[in-house]
Amino acid sequence: MSAAVEAGELTVAVPEHVTVERPKNRDHGDYATNVALQLAKAAGTPPRAVAELVAARLRELPGVAKVDIAGPGFLNITLDAATQGELARSIVEAGAAYGRNEALKGLKINLEFVSANPTGPIHIGGVRWAAVGDSLARVLKATGAEVTTEYYLNDAGVQITKFAASLQAAANGKPVPSDGYVGEYIVDIAKAITDGVPGVLDLPEDEQLEVFRTEGLKLMVAEIKRSMDEFGTHFDTYFSEKSLHDSGAVEKAIERLREQGHVFDQDGAIWLRTTDFGDDKDRVLIKADGETTYFAADAAYYLSKRDRGSEVSVYMLGADHHGYVNRLKAIAACAGDDMDRNIEVKIGQFVKMLRDGEEVRMSKRAGNIITIDDVIDWIGVDAARYTLARSSTDSTITLDINVLTSQTNENPVFYVQYAHTRMCGVQRKANERGIVKCAAEDFKPELLATEWESDLLGHLGEFPRVLAGAGELREPHRVATYLEKLAAKYHRFYDHCQILPKGDEPVTDLTHARLWLADATRTVIANGLGLLGVSTPERM
Repeated sequence: MSAAVEAGELTVAVPEHVTVERPKNRDHGDYATNVALQLAKAAGTPPRAVAELVAARLRELPGVAKVDIAGPGFLNITLDAATQGELARSIVEAGAAYGRNEALKGLKINLEFVSANPTGPIHIGGVRWAAVGDSLARVLKATGAEVTTEYYLNDAGVQITKFAASLQAAANGKPVPSDGYVGEYIVDIAKAITDGVPGVLDLPEDEQLEVFRTEGLKLMVAEIKRSMDEFGTHFDTYFSEKSLHDSGAVEKAIERLREQGHVFDQDGAIWLRTTDFGDDKDRVLIKADGETTYFAADAAYYLSKRDRGSEVSVYMLGADHHGYVNRLKAIAACAGDDMDRNIEVKIGQFVKMLRDGEEVRMSKRAGNIITIDDVIDWIGVDAARYTLARSSTDSTITLDINVLTSQTNENPVFYVQYAHTRMCGVQRKANERGIVKCAAEDFKPELLATEWESDLLGHLGEFPRVLAGAGELREPHRVATYLEKLAAKYHRFYDHCQILPKGDEPVTDLTHARLWLADATRTVIANGLGLLGVSTPERM
């Protein structure tokens, strides 16, 4: 295309982006593009005529076997086997770096996820965000973004007082308040406090309550960090809501928003005019009695993220937080930011768990919720992380314990991990027989010419594009979808293409070429699973 423009055959500007895709039908070549249709109007030339010009130039490129024109001007491009097979060498040599790109280079993102109240164990909805959020962070970093992962601790407000009162009641052998927290964990934490703070029960009730508030919060946050660590999810920052109030950040945020012209006083209260930016009603920042609202802390928290260098603040919230979308975006707009660029709010849908066809609803330890420890005990970290991250967050997920603990193709994480172990098995057998993959300079990529090898190579080549799209769209499930297709293509290749010689058959150049291809596939599966925080076992 550029050559046609430079030669004066087309009088158009070369577009920055050209769509090139893998056709679903292999008869349509290795790659297809609609660039001729994209250029036709600007060139003042029929699309088919533009396609003829571009096709003629493409046919001159080394490695292009043929270029066909279909329909009104679609270009179907077929590479020769050597050019396509060369990808195997490139992937193996790149190793863990293969797929990484700079699609989001320099973009500074604050990614907040989980952020469950520190009043109990992480529940199953938070587990979903732990898997998705951590995977998204890995994907964003792999596409060049500078990412800060953050857990927002709601350690101020009424819920913390209820939590402290529940601990105090349990420690004193009294019934937990009707609006308090229940479950074995409350008893466990209360005992830990009485054991760790001798004489606490001898204090006046108000002083007791403060001890249970302070110590209970410490123990609960430590428990959250422990469970997140066991799940393989790590945060750069645990940000305290209480710190916003103690530091005066809330009052400063209100003044900054007032300077922007969106704060007003009415009925003795202080308001933010969020309806100017799509919210369904204006929001109170400080009530008439002087009490600061949660919304005021939300505003201060957003400004804190921006002050700490975040260009884009991504909030990942639970299924019951739909009402937060417009109000959070309105905060950004009231602060003078672009509500369509500087802030993104993702809402995750519900998660259900089944065992023997029946829904599992409760945890013994937490009382009325399924916790992260339950999920890990029932299906393991790998199965949980992979399954929770493999679906769009717009959809409800059902985790079937029976399926996810089985070693069958119905279990998606087993299916992908099994492909990895199959490749490791090939390498082990080769080592046992003294077969060493040839040096890179002796690799003959042109021998990878069967339809199964071509199909596998074509899909391997898609990984950088898939990864870039997953980062740009904030959709890590695209990586899982890609991996499952890759595993299927590898299994077909394995079933149709003999990799190692049988019996006394000689080791040939084709043997070495297929070992390179198997190693390339293993590399990509390992890279993809790593982005999802899932292990790559060598045996199963």
